[in-house]
Amino acid sequence: MENVVLSVHLILALLLIGVVLLQRSEGGGLLGGGGVMTNRGATNALQKVTWAIASAFIVTSITLTILSAQNSRNSSVLDDASTSAPAGDATEPALPNLDLAPPPSGDAPVAPPPAQ
Repeated sequence: MENVVLSVHLILALLLIGVVLLQRSEGGGLLGGGGVMTNRGATNALQKVTWAIASAFIVTSITLTILSAQNSRNSSVLDDASTSAPAGDATEPALPNLDLAPPPSGDAPVAPPPAQ
């Protein structure tokens, strides 16, 4: 369910970006005209589509917030950390035994690596 809402949310975000970029930059935008500066009272179709997509985007945002809150209601980061295995186990060395010496130079024979 959460993946479906998230997919719709991302599609709405891309549509909203596209619709806003298609609008004229004369101060129309989401407010439907310049207000006092113009006498244009009716909104055009592009502004109505912008309002619809913006409303759907807000609804999906709130839905994702509610779904996220329900999924994490009884869990904590500290609970997850305490149930995992400890980092240092007695059977495994903490760091691997790495031979970081530079390779031998010249014609000297290469010594075998030390036994572990």
